[in-house]
Amino acid sequence: TTVEGAQRALSIVDDALTSVNSSRADMGAIQNRFTSTIASLNTTSENLSASRSRIRDTDYAKETAELTRTQILQQAGTAMLAQANQSPSSVMSL
Repeated sequence: TTVEGAQRALSIVDDALTSVNSSRADMGAIQNRFTSTIASLNTTSENLSASRSRIRDTDYAKETAELTRTQILQQAGTAMLAQANQSPSSVMSL
């Protein structure tokens, strides 16, 4: 009976080790997900800080002037295209 008791005890210990190893694997996977999420959040935080700095450092007068210049160039280009489209019909009427 001592041998049988020892074998049962070893079986119980083996089952416990299997359970512990399974739990450790599950916890390791969860820890890896947390680590990955933390790294992703740190990157997002750094990107947001950089974006906030660029927004704060923007020279709004300069950017507004550049926007106005670009809009004027676009309107001039549109007007030139409109005139170019009218020119062929003017030639035909001659």
